[in-house]
Amino acid sequence: MSRTAPASTASSLEPLSLDAVRFVGSGLNRPECVLCTARGDIFSADWRGGVAHLLPDGTQRLYRGTAPDGRELRPNGIALNADGSFLLADLGSDRGGVYRLTRAGEVSVFLERVDGIDLPPSNFVFNDHAGRTWITISTRHIPRADAYRKDVADGFIVLVDGRGARIVADGLGYTNEAAIDPSGNWLYVNETFGRRLSRFALGRSGDLGAREVVCEFGPGTFPDGIAFDCAGGAWITSIISNRIIRVAPDGSQALFLEDASAEHIARAEQAFARNELARPHLDAVASRCLRNISSLAFGGAERTTAYLGCLLGDAIASVELPFAGHPLAHWNFH
Repeated sequence: MSRTAPASTASSLEPLSLDAVRFVGSGLNRPECVLCTARGDIFSADWRGGVAHLLPDGTQRLYRGTAPDGRELRPNGIALNADGSFLLADLGSDRGGVYRLTRAGEVSVFLERVDGIDLPPSNFVFNDHAGRTWITISTRHIPRADAYRKDVADGFIVLVDGRGARIVADGLGYTNEAAIDPSGNWLYVNETFGRRLSRFALGRSGDLGAREVVCEFGPGTFPDGIAFDCAGGAWITSIISNRIIRVAPDGSQALFLEDASAEHIARAEQAFARNELARPHLDAVASRCLRNISSLAFGGAERTTAYLGCLLGDAIASVELPFAGHPLAHWNFH
């Protein structure tokens, strides 16, 4: 299954005005990944070395620590555990790994090696309803920017369960966020520079079937974050173009929000076509208010508020969505 559709015409979903964007939090450092809970907590990855916590009363806390070898952590994706600790996917300069961080600042190794190899800089981590942990590695290339190309596909997915840790999918085009759909039958994953949303049939043992391409994305869209609504739609955030796109269960796309400069997108597209896309195209995004959005988490009492992680901002944007989010494994954690 593979579908490509213009994001603005594939559905009747009404686009949202940028005037509807609101912000929460302040002083955050690269809040790339966001998690929300039923109680109203908002957690975000923070490059001060841990996790920022925005409490329901409006106050903020920072939980931080250093890796066991003394290096400073650079968390990209984060997961909330039932005991209140966190898993951090470390996006270090030349090595990665996943670490457990307690709110007291204690750090321990969760996973540094798999199938005989050291984990490269690690992108994303999440826990599912079955108690399994999933980890995505975007690329084996160091520096990562060498993989900002459509002809590179060396990303992979790791599963950690009662059988241990193992690579369950490989050969992906810059593996980014992954999520299990509401049916529990499919693992979906964004391939950022492969410019597609893919999925794998998910067996009871955690083994994955063959990759299926759900849809491919057009100019300006580089899929990063993914979250499902209760109707089975996948909400995708795109870096560079600051887009939110809903991918319906049939693979059709609808653009919901965008904050981008046509000139900047054109420059990025030209560079991508020449295999010259680089950090400046990600770090100099021209926009009105969004700061290179990278993830989306459903929150609020009805799970209809989308909180948006970002690569360049110091606060978290939020918008109201016309669908309620599918509750994740951590929804009732504190």
